[in-house]
Amino acid sequence: MSTTPSPNAAPVVTIDGPGGAGKGTISRLIAERLGWHLLDSGALYRLTALAAAKHEVALDDEATLAEVARDLDVVFVAEGEATTVLLEGRDATTTIRTEQIGDAASQVAALPAVRQALLQRQRDFQQAPGLVADGRDMGTVVFVDAPLKIFLTASAEERARRRHLQLQEAGVNANLSSLLKEIQARDARDMQRSVAPLKPADDAITLDTTRLTIPEVVDRLTELLTERGLATAT
Repeated sequence: MSTTPSPNAAPVVTIDGPGGAGKGTISRLIAERLGWHLLDSGALYRLTALAAAKHEVALDDEATLAEVARDLDVVFVAEGEATTVLLEGRDATTTIRTEQIGDAASQVAALPAVRQALLQRQRDFQQAPGLVADGRDMGTVVFVDAPLKIFLTASAEERARRRHLQLQEAGVNANLSSLLKEIQARDARDMQRSVAPLKPADDAITLDTTRLTIPEVVDRLTELLTERGLATAT
């Protein structure tokens, strides 16, 4: 059975929000600034979806998907500012970031047995000196006692624009209108699922990044960290 982290465990900052709000980038930068560990919880669901595809497990086969999640053969290899993700010994870093895997991960994440299977694996990332946890239910379910909870958001249109630009820079052709529809569908699925729906924790601070630059968001979060005694003023 999963257990709740000890109140004396290393501090955690949770950064939740919908896809495209900037959670990944912001979480990495904050973790680097603090010298803390980083949990990309979305990667675990994406890896579960990818492993399911590799082993031809249907996305509605909840029991088997839970077994896949529990037995994931995953290694995260930090290389400077980047992290290489190995699934069953093979580089999956780029593959898990595709729109197809992202959509499959959203379906997988709606299954209670899968979420339960990954719960303790996520909590095990809570180690000294601290953890920045990026996801959709980090503050509401996984780390409910975190001393600072952030909910990053942005308009669906802005998130689609960012993703479109990201794909263009990677040399991938994408339709902006289609991306917007995919984001809206994923938002609806994430917010309406029966277990751990996407929403701010009651004690979370919501920050809309639609018109903010990455440095502006990092500066604002650093201010909040300093106010909570989790970072030293510079």
